[in-house]
Amino acid sequence: MLQNLFIPARSLASVANHSTSVRQAASQAYHSTSVRQAYHSTSVRTVGQAAGCIIQLLTSRTLQTTGHSTLVRHLATTQSGSRSFLTSPPAPGHNTSAMSVEAAKALAGAAAVNNHVNAATKVVGVGSGSTIVYAVQRLAERVKEEGLEVRCVPTSFQARQLILQHGLVLGDLEIEGKIDVTIDGCDEADRDLTLIKGGGGCQTQEKIVAEYSDTFIVIADYRKDSVKLGQAWKYIPIEVVPMAYRPVMGRLGDQLGGRAELRMAKAKAGPVVTDNGNLIVDWYWDQGREMNWREVNTIIQCMAGVVETGLFVGMADKAYFGMEDGSVMDRCRGGQ
Repeated sequence: MLQNLFIPARSLASVANHSTSVRQAASQAYHSTSVRQAYHSTSVRTVGQAAGCIIQLLTSRTLQTTGHSTLVRHLATTQSGSRSFLTSPPAPGHNTSAMSVEAAKALAGAAAVNNHVNAATKVVGVGSGSTIVYAVQRLAERVKEEGLEVRCVPTSFQARQLILQHGLVLGDLEIEGKIDVTIDGCDEADRDLTLIKGGGGCQTQEKIVAEYSDTFIVIADYRKDSVKLGQAWKYIPIEVVPMAYRPVMGRLGDQLGGRAELRMAKAKAGPVVTDNGNLIVDWYWDQGREMNWREVNTIIQCMAGVVETGLFVGMADKAYFGMEDGSVMDRCRGGQ
C-alpha cells in the first residue's frame, strides 16, 4: 500500500492518473499505525518538480498529517472549483500562493487535532478565523471515525456555526467550567509565542476560552511566524465599550505613542461591532520602539473602557505552523 504513494513525476497527467490511488491510500493509511510511522521517513518531493502548485497536496507529510483523503480532495479544489487535480501546468505568472496558504493552514489544523485530542479529551475550545475551519473538519472526522466524545466551546458566532455545521456537540463555559484543550489561530506569533489576535474582532471570547483551558494550542500558516511582533502584523486590536472609544484612542497615543484608529466595517455603514456589542480600536504602535509586551498589555487593560486586548502574552503552550514545503513546524512557548 505504501508504494502507491510514490507517484512518478513525469507530468501532471501522471499525477491525475494516480490521484485515485493516492486518495485511497490516504484513507487507508489513517487506519495503519505502521504506515503512518513509515511516512515520517518518506517523501514524494519529486511531485513538486512536476507541479509545484500542488506539492502540499501530494507530499507524504500532507497525507500523514491530515490522515484522510477528504481534506486532500478539498484542497485540490480550492482554486479550480472542481473535484479533480490540476491536469496542466499553471500559466506563466499564475499566482499559486492562495492554494499554498490554504494547504499550510490545513496541515497546521490537522496536526494540532491529531496530537492534542484523544480518547481522554472531553472538552475542546474552538477558536475563530480561517485556519480553525480545517481543525474543526479534522476533529469532526475523528469523532465520526473513532467515536470520540467531545463537547466544543466556541469563541465566536463563527465558531459556534462551525461546530453545529460539522455535527459536533456544542458546550459552554457555564456548563463545562474548564476546557481540556483549546485550538485557535493567530494573526502573528513571535519566537516566544506572544500572539497578536483580534483581526476578526473575537479576541475577548478567544482569550476567555484560552485562559480557562488546560492547554492552549495555536495553529497558523507560515506567514504568521515571526521573530518579533510587527514583521507580519502592524497593529493591536483592542475591544472597547462604545462610549469610551475616543478617550481610549487619546490615552493610547499619550501613554504609548503610535496612532489608534476605530475599525470601520466593510459591508455596512459605520464601525465594526463585536459579538459582545462593542467596538474595535486598532492601535498601530511605533515600530521603532522596543516593546515589553507584558507591560504594554497591562497598561492598555487598565484603561477605563477597554474590554480586552489582542495581545496574548505567555498564554500559548505550543504552536503549529504549516510550511510552504508541505511540512509542519512546531514550537513551544519560550522558543523551544
